[in-house]
Amino acid sequence: MGECSQRCYNIFVLETVCVAWFSLEFLLRFIQTQSKCMFLRTPLNVIDVVAILPYYITLIVDSLSVGGKPAGSGNNYLEKVGLVLRVLRALRIFYVMRLARHSLGLQTLGLTVKRCTREFGLLLLFLCVAMALFSPLVFLAESEMGAKQEFTSIPGSYWWAVISMTTVGYGDMVPRSIPGQVVALSSILSGILLMAFPVTSIFHTFSRSYVELKEEQNRALRQKPDSQDSTKSQNSEDSQETDSYHGTAEATAAAVQRRKSMAAQRAAEIRASMRT
Repeated sequence: MGECSQRCYNIFVLETVCVAWFSLEFLLRFIQTQSKCMFLRTPLNVIDVVAILPYYITLIVDSLSVGGKPAGSGNNYLEKVGLVLRVLRALRIFYVMRLARHSLGLQTLGLTVKRCTREFGLLLLFLCVAMALFSPLVFLAESEMGAKQEFTSIPGSYWWAVISMTTVGYGDMVPRSIPGQVVALSSILSGILLMAFPVTSIFHTFSRSYVELKEEQNRALRQKPDSQDSTKSQNSEDSQETDSYHGTAEATAAAVQRRKSMAAQRAAEIRASMRT
């Protein structure tokens, strides 16, 4: 697939080291977990698999393409292999998603998206309804006033409605007539209002999710010293029990020894009295 420069080779070495580290970490976590199926169904672990696998698939495809291509395949084989490699290399962007395992902000974002699926659907519904309303209006206003330069069709006006209601405004499609500008102003104002309703609920959900994750993280940090203290106290109690056990055994042995000596002394006195 072409020779690689020194810079490309250095990047490949760096990627190899990173993927090897990620693979080792994933295998260790997979071995230590109790439920393998639950482990593989976790979203973060799925992201890890999607981020790691393209590297190994790319190596296999590269080795097969270097080894030789089928006879009579022409350039189609190389084009297909190149397309597969480009798609797999684009999947490396999932490396960034691994930061969600250690970033509280990304975890909050994911939890907010999970909890606000209804609000996002409502926002999309509002945009679709407004887009279906203002696109024909601006097309009709521009076509009737004879200023139809950019608005050639109603489906083509959908793009203008989206960028206007979301207040992006690229400027590639601009109404020239007065009625068209009135429709544009109405679409912009309605877009601001329609987006404000669900966004407020999404913001409150984001704040609540952040507070919950922050408290959970602080609780986990507090539990670590408590567990260490409980382990130390348990060890000290065990040592005290062991010391008390040894002390009791020594006292018992000393008492038995005294009894034996007293019994031997009495037996000697009895034998001496019998002789006399």
